Amino acid sequence: MLPLRSMNLLKALVTVSGMTLLSRILGFVRDFVIARTFGAGMMTDAFFVAFKLPNLLRRMFAEGAFSQAFVPILGEYRNRKGEEETKKLVDHVATLLFLTLVVVTALGVVAAPVLVYISAPGFAADADKFELTVALTRVTFPYILFMSLVALAGGILNTWSRFALPAFTPVLLNITFIGMALFAAPWFDPPVMVLAWAVFIGGALQLALQLPSLARIGMLPRFSIDLRDEGVRRVLLLMVPALLGVSVSQISLLINTIFASFLGAGSVSWLYYADRLMEFPAGMLGVALGTVLLPSLTKYHASDNRDDYSRLLDWGLRLTLLLAAPAAAGLALLSIPLITTLFFHGAFTAADVFNTREALLAYSVGLLGLILVKVLAPGFYARQNIRTPVRIALISLFATQAMNLAFVWHLKHAGLALAIGLAACLNAGLLYRGLRRDAIYSPQPGWSSFYAKLTLALLVMGGALWVGMGGEQQWFNYGSGERVIRLAGLVIFGAATYFATLWGLGFRLRDFKRRAA
Repeated sequence: MLPLRSMNLLKALVTVSGMTLLSRILGFVRDFVIARTFGAGMMTDAFFVAFKLPNLLRRMFAEGAFSQAFVPILGEYRNRKGEEETKKLVDHVATLLFLTLVVVTALGVVAAPVLVYISAPGFAADADKFELTVALTRVTFPYILFMSLVALAGGILNTWSRFALPAFTPVLLNITFIGMALFAAPWFDPPVMVLAWAVFIGGALQLALQLPSLARIGMLPRFSIDLRDEGVRRVLLLMVPALLGVSVSQISLLINTIFASFLGAGSVSWLYYADRLMEFPAGMLGVALGTVLLPSLTKYHASDNRDDYSRLLDWGLRLTLLLAAPAAAGLALLSIPLITTLFFHGAFTAADVFNTREALLAYSVGLLGLILVKVLAPGFYARQNIRTPVRIALISLFATQAMNLAFVWHLKHAGLALAIGLAACLNAGLLYRGLRRDAIYSPQPGWSSFYAKLTLALLVMGGALWVGMGGEQQWFNYGSGERVIRLAGLVIFGAATYFATLWGLGFRLRDFKRRAA
């Protein structure tokens, strides 16, 4: 096995981002298939609400609170206590997690009507829509069980520097969606039920893929419960505040769904499609950077190496700005080309395109903040400091709801997206201030020059995309194949312009290489 200390973090980031890119591309194919088959209406609104419930719990518990509480302690055990004690910790945590998930899943299936009423009360006015959402929710809810165990396996594999497989795993869900929607929909009544079963099957396949790799590193969990285990107690203690902190953005999305359920038909779907586009760079950059940063930050903290801890955060922040800023600008400038190319087919109308564009423009305002949160928060989590991010997250939650009330009356669904984006920027700003205030992070020299060169490269790229895109109306007249070719050309042209400008200003790839702890 490659030692962690010899691994190039930039190479690890490229690996994780590459796997995430594959997953996101298939995710767009998935959404293309769903949009073409079902459009944006009552059935898709019902499915997206049903899928949002277990997805919300997955992000809150599995990829959120659990991972941020478990991975730092797992890394500490591996670095300080040896393989035997680490294996006991894995066994005890996995057993407790599994038993808890079985209970939660059973309760979710039984209480589906209540959950739907809470998450989308506007659906109660339409009995057919409400009943369909409940039926879909009961099929999708076990997804939380599968994905929480997938998150456990992924946290273990990432700690052992096996980044590629956990990043590849989501591909299986998208493949299942595509295959089921294309070939199995006629066998279901109503046809949209096929999407719920795709969620169930995809979750099971993702878990099955992880198990052989856990066995190869000797960390396949065995059933063994011990609530007195010190490590288990520490994980549980960290999970309580972590759950509150990391769930804030998901709670905001859920509340947005409640607001959107009272707006016109299609509002939930427009927000969903815009969110999918926003998650493309957010997953490739934010999640990938957080994944590769956390194990090394944990190791630096365990060895009390404050200087390297700060320098690693600085490296992460520069990479974030270098890659996320052009992504946000590109989403805004190419909103119509992106939406028409991916979704303007079949039942998805021109009105759906413009309404989705409004939400995407609003989301793009906060994309940089959303990604920065994924990089800044591990600076606290690796030190097992959960309370500070929790306080900041609560402030962001209240700010989101205040902005929802202010924006929704005039901007409708786009106002809901704008509130989330602006609150993410507030969250990132407060996290940054906390890291500086507590002397956890000190900026390295050269930031003023970095900002100036980055701004110039963004202006050059923006001008190139604006000229190359042409009129928005033309994108409705192009055929599907021509839109794909033109969009691919625009993306390549914009990226080439941006990175060529950076190269001309003195940026070099070797400047961003960094070894892991």
